[in-house]
Amino acid sequence: MPLDPQCQAVLDAAAERGSVFDARTPQEVRALYSASTQVFAPETPKLRGVEDQTIPGPNSPVPVRVYTPDAKGALPMLVYFHGGSWVFGDLESHDAMCRIIAGAAGCLVVAVHYRLAPEHKFPAGLEDCIAATRWCAEHGGEIGGDRKRLAVGGDSAGGNLAAAVAQAAGRDGGPKLAFQWLIYPAVDFTADNASLRDNAEGYLLTKAAIDWTLAQYTDNPGEAQDPRASPGLERDLAGLPPALVQTAEFDPLRDEGEAYGEALKGAGVPVEIIRYDGMVHGFMRMGALVDRAADALDDGAAALRNAFAG
Repeated sequence: MPLDPQCQAVLDAAAERGSVFDARTPQEVRALYSASTQVFAPETPKLRGVEDQTIPGPNSPVPVRVYTPDAKGALPMLVYFHGGSWVFGDLESHDAMCRIIAGAAGCLVVAVHYRLAPEHKFPAGLEDCIAATRWCAEHGGEIGGDRKRLAVGGDSAGGNLAAAVAQAAGRDGGPKLAFQWLIYPAVDFTADNASLRDNAEGYLLTKAAIDWTLAQYTDNPGEAQDPRASPGLERDLAGLPPALVQTAEFDPLRDEGEAYGEALKGAGVPVEIIRYDGMVHGFMRMGALVDRAADALDDGAAALRNAFAG
């Protein structure tokens, strides 16, 4: 399909004002990304509660935000890891997405603000996400959650972290996860494929930005081959939780996300892969400007409800 006109308008605005990755330092990137939140965030449903707190982490307390929908009883839980190339993003940048998910899926959403690079290199952020997931499995009842119905999810870098957390849970004996929701995930720093070449420039996320991310996130290029950093390189995928993998047509990460979904299928994992034609990387955070964002979030919420009901 051609590029969606609403995505084209976003690209035109970025070309005029500069995109996040035009910045020279992590601090500048963070400021630009934070400013974009005000432009992209759509209206959100009313929830019963939204509460910030901290939970124990492997090195320091981990900030989380708990979104509680207007529903009764112990609720299933989604532990959500925000995108932002492991360098930027926070609880505010994905607040609207998490509110929408909580309302549409009827579940608790526990958003995690893991440690960011380059101040905290790999695997610090992943360790925080693993700790938060284990905390929900052990203490979720304290926030109104059903500890037996637990899922992980995230977008972009957060999708990478969700995949890596699911693998860690399978490798390390738990916790048992009902589902993994991977939104245009970055799962293979070593990838060389058509989408990386065809969408290398001009669609917000660029190949140069991906290379910059690797330099920020890791201490050395060799860590790109560690499955904890590139979960798409993990060969033993048997027994992992069912997954939804969502990709965007004009996204350099499209092919690696879909390849990971196919690899999960090959290992016997129930997987649905949905490609959103005409879309660019990050579109699900752009609900105020891109209508398809709402459709994609609805697809994810429906998949969550089905997984929790099963």
